[in-house]
Amino acid sequence: MKERPILFNGSMIRAILSGKKTVTRRALTKSRHPEEIFPCDYSKEEAMVELGSTRLGTRWWKSCPYGKPGDRLWVRETWAEVSVTQAPDQKWIVYRECDNRTDFGGPWKPSIFMPRRASRILLEVTDVRVERLHAITNQQCIAEGCSGGRGSIPRYIGNATVQEHFRHIWESTGGDYHANPWVWVVEFKQVVP
Repeated sequence: MKERPILFNGSMIRAILSGKKTVTRRALTKSRHPEEIFPCDYSKEEAMVELGSTRLGTRWWKSCPYGKPGDRLWVRETWAEVSVTQAPDQKWIVYRECDNRTDFGGPWKPSIFMPRRASRILLEVTDVRVERLHAITNQQCIAEGCSGGRGSIPRYIGNATVQEHFRHIWESTGGDYHANPWVWVVEFKQVVP
């Protein structure tokens, strides 16, 4: 079993903590031979995806950067380390999605700089697969933490569907929804200490 870090934005942190988010999709990085993608092969040491083959028969494999079932992901989120006035030699970790305050005496630190010791959310990978982004179903959108409805998309006056809500989240994190990229689909459950 290996542990790896993973980044989530604030709304996704809230969805994980409430138990609404149990899957994440992450774009596959480009490879030299992206002609075909086949299902994960768990006979390898890591969850692997075949990225096609060359004319000479060489097979190209890409390892899933999020691990395989049984591996764990520790969540990085926006955080701060603060001193306690009663005990100045002690430091507390506060999390922006829980403690949305700015009076802690120190600036919020970006999630990318969160060390493992400060992480409070641990996820266990239950399934890994590869599919096209547009293959997502309504049920999978809900598992992604998308609720749809009025107010789910800022400045959208109608009732958004769960698909529209997912598309908004994908694009708000820098993804190109229309490109329909191949994505890692990583299903997980929260590990409660």
